[in-house]
Amino acid sequence: QVQLVESGGGLVQAGGSLRLSCAASGGTFGRYAMGWFRQAPGKEREFVAAISWSGVNTYYGDSVKGRFTISRDNAKNTEYLQMNSLKPEDTAVYYCAASSLPVDSLSTRSSRYNYWGQGTQVTVSS
Repeated sequence: QVQLVESGGGLVQAGGSLRLSCAASGGTFGRYAMGWFRQAPGKEREFVAAISWSGVNTYYGDSVKGRFTISRDNAKNTEYLQMNSLKPEDTAVYYCAASSLPVDSLSTRSSRYNYWGQGTQVTVSS
């Protein structure tokens, strides 16, 4: 059983930056593909970014490509999401998730993720 705890959310002005962290415990972190999803009020959960076991493969949703960077430190059991050039439409609750996919695979589908954090709020003011 993997436990995930997000941190780093907050209020930022448009054009600003935030870095989210996701600390994992209770499992072998390096054997899970990791992802970030977000959900705004009244909207469905949206894929943001994913990273494979070793970090060699990454993938981004179209709305964040070129602005967000996903990374991981397997020695620290932590995943990160660096968010730059934030826009008001990035406002949402951000969730990290872990998936027991095959080595160096990743997925954009929330149904492929086995474990989820509780979420952290990101609010971008205009």
